[in-house]
Amino acid sequence: MDNKTDLRLWAKSIRKTLPIEKVSTAIVEKIRQHCFYKNAKNVMLFYPLPYEINLLTLLEDDKSFYLPKVSGKNLFVCPFTKGGKLEVSSFNIKEPCSAPINPACLDLIIVPALAADKSGFRLGYGGGFYDRFLSQTNCKTILPIARQLLIDKLPSEKFDIPVDLVITD
Repeated sequence: MDNKTDLRLWAKSIRKTLPIEKVSTAIVEKIRQHCFYKNAKNVMLFYPLPYEINLLTLLEDDKSFYLPKVSGKNLFVCPFTKGGKLEVSSFNIKEPCSAPINPACLDLIIVPALAADKSGFRLGYGGGFYDRFLSQTNCKTILPIARQLLIDKLPSEKFDIPVDLVITD
């Protein structure tokens, strides 16, 4: 499997077999212990799709949280609080109804992925939204992923942006 299309199919099939609640709980605990998270005041999460790592229990922590919102080819950062109003996007992803803010306020971005490699490269859904967004920021990045979806090396292209830290269960 050296192409991203085949890898996406493989990752989606593996994710469906995982005890995602247990994996999510283990990853949340590891995130809470890491200095990137401990030192961050403004954290961008993602709202989980089915079979995706669920980090929403982090919303209980004493930090300001943000969720991504996609418009056109751009990813925007919107404030979000537990119980905040969400709408379903054209990609069938829940997004905040709040207005976008300047991403420069972020200290940490927690990035979703279908799979990741040991160098911090991620396999996304193929739209390039996070790569474009991350290329314009300079804050710390964490990628939470089930250990079964961490591989030695993903195919990468010049526009792929690696994360600073990969956390597994």
